[in-house]
Amino acid sequence: MTKLLLKLFVPRYADGEDPLVRSAVGTLSGSVGIAANFLLFAAKLLAGFLTGSVSITADAMNNLSDASGSVLTLVGFRLAGKPADAHHPYGHARFEYLSGLAVAAMILLIGFELAQTSLGKILHPEAITFSGAALGILLLSIAVKLWLRHFNQKLGEHIRSTALLAAAVDSRNDCLSTLAVLAAALVEHFWNLRADGVMGLGVAVFILGSGWKLARQTISPLLGEGADPELRQRIVDYVQKNPYVLGYHDLMVHDYGPGRQYASLHVEMDCREDPLICHERIDDMEYECLRSHGIHLVIHYDPVVTDDPELNRLRDCCTMLLKNWDPRLSLHDFRMVPGKHHMNLVFDVELPWDLRGQEESIQQEIGEFLNRETNRAYHIRITFDTA
Repeated sequence: MTKLLLKLFVPRYADGEDPLVRSAVGTLSGSVGIAANFLLFAAKLLAGFLTGSVSITADAMNNLSDASGSVLTLVGFRLAGKPADAHHPYGHARFEYLSGLAVAAMILLIGFELAQTSLGKILHPEAITFSGAALGILLLSIAVKLWLRHFNQKLGEHIRSTALLAAAVDSRNDCLSTLAVLAAALVEHFWNLRADGVMGLGVAVFILGSGWKLARQTISPLLGEGADPELRQRIVDYVQKNPYVLGYHDLMVHDYGPGRQYASLHVEMDCREDPLICHERIDDMEYECLRSHGIHLVIHYDPVVTDDPELNRLRDCCTMLLKNWDPRLSLHDFRMVPGKHHMNLVFDVELPWDLRGQEESIQQEIGEFLNRETNRAYHIRITFDTA
C-alpha cells in the first residue's frame, strides 16, 4: 500500500535525497495523516458522546491533535521545499523543524486540557454506557493507527526524516493509549469499577510525555546539534578514497535543515605536487560530493612535507605519545620552526570531549619526553581542536 501511494503521488520517488521528492513525500504523509486522524476523531467523538466516556473523548482529542499535527507537517514540508532566495541563501529546510515544534506545543496544550477534564471525572465519577459500536470504533482505530505507524516509518526511512519517524512512533503510542481506553470501558462494563477518569488521566499524561519528547527532538537541531555520525562517515569515506589525500582534519558540518547540509574540511596533500593540479582535484572532489551525496563541501588544501626524515621522525614520535595517552588522539598540521636556542614543534591535536581539561598535561608530557630522549631543546606548541 505504501509503495502504491508513492508511485501514484510522488514522481521519481526512488530518489529520496532529491529535495523535491522529499517535499512530495512529506505532503503525502501529511495528507494521509489528516484524512485518517480526522475520521478517527469524528468516530471517537461520537462514541464518547453516546457512551459518556471521558477517556474515549480524550482519545478523540488525541486524534484531533494528530490531524492538526499532520496539517502542520504538510505545511512545514511545503515551506521547507521553497528554494533559496536573497534573504535565505541556505534555503528554508528548517521549516520542517519549526512545524514539528508547533505540533509539540499543540500536543502539550491539549494534554493539559485533557488532564484537567480527567481529574474532574475522577473527583466526580459518572457511569458510562458500553456499546458494540464503541468497541468497533476503538478496534478500528487501533488497526488504522498500526497502518499509519508502518506507513510513516517506511516514508521516514526512505527520506531520512526525523519528523516522519516521530510520526510513526506517535501512531504506535496512539495504539497503546486506545488500548488503555478500551480497557477502561471493559472494566466499567464487567466489574462496575469507575476506571474511566483514571484511564483518561493516563492518556493525558501520555500525550504530555509525547509532546515533551517531540519538543526536545525539534528544539535540539534548531539550537545546533553535532553532525550526524552517518553523514560525517559518508564524507570521510568519500575523501579517503582519493589516492592523493594523505590525511584530513577539521571536518565541520552545518545543518540548515534536512537535505541542506554544508561541510568544510582540510585535506593534506604532498607539497611536491603541483598546486594547480591539487586545486583541480579538490574542485572535482567538491563537485562529486555534491552530485553524489547532496553535500555542499568546501575543502581547504594543506600541503605537507613528506621528504624530511627529521620531521617525519618527530611527527611519528609525537603520534606515538598521543596514542599512548589515548588511542583516539591524532595530530595534524605538524611543523618544525627553528629558533636560536631551541626547535619549535607546532601542531594541532583533535581532542575528544571527555578529555577536555587534560590539554596542559598532554603538552607537558610530550615536551618532557622529547627533551629527555634527544640532545635538542624542543618547545611544544599545540592547538587543541574539539573532536
